[in-house]
Amino acid sequence: MKRNKRERQQLLAETIKENPFITDEELAEKFTVSIQTIRLDRLELSIPELRERIKSVAEKRIEDEVRSLPLEEVIGEIIDIELDKSAISIFDVKQEHVFKRNRIARGHHVFAQANSLAVAVINDELALTAKASIQFTRSVKENERVIAKARVTRIDADTGRTTVEVSSYVNSELVFKGDFQMYRSKK
Repeated sequence: MKRNKRERQQLLAETIKENPFITDEELAEKFTVSIQTIRLDRLELSIPELRERIKSVAEKRIEDEVRSLPLEEVIGEIIDIELDKSAISIFDVKQEHVFKRNRIARGHHVFAQANSLAVAVINDELALTAKASIQFTRSVKENERVIAKARVTRIDADTGRTTVEVSSYVNSELVFKGDFQMYRSKK
């Protein structure tokens, strides 16, 4: 059924609100219009493209989950988290993170990404690093993307300590690993 532009745009907005993961191709098929028409409709309605919608949904979910620190204090971008179990973050090394003479990332940035991820994965309003054992396995350079993966390996309710293992990679190469003893107020 052919609809006028206003009806189509109203239905488009409702469809995307119900399913933010629907693609432009699926929308074009649903409304029997071209992909370009869908893109123009989204533009007029100020509806972002699929990738931005997915990112927005993920950020909202993560923002609702992280309890131990504000998201703006996390170094890198958390892309997945399951409190007291695991978390993943991404950190893009830019010019401001490297030494000028050799374009190698300053170690405290790579450490800060891992440490803040270890804090964020704790399901408590208070989480502090009590002790860390770290190892850099290779230098990270400007324009590389560091993916840090945190895994909670032990929760000791008696001492209020949680052990978090963090491994950081560029592509699939390990560049940093650390064992963090985290203090928490409960569990």
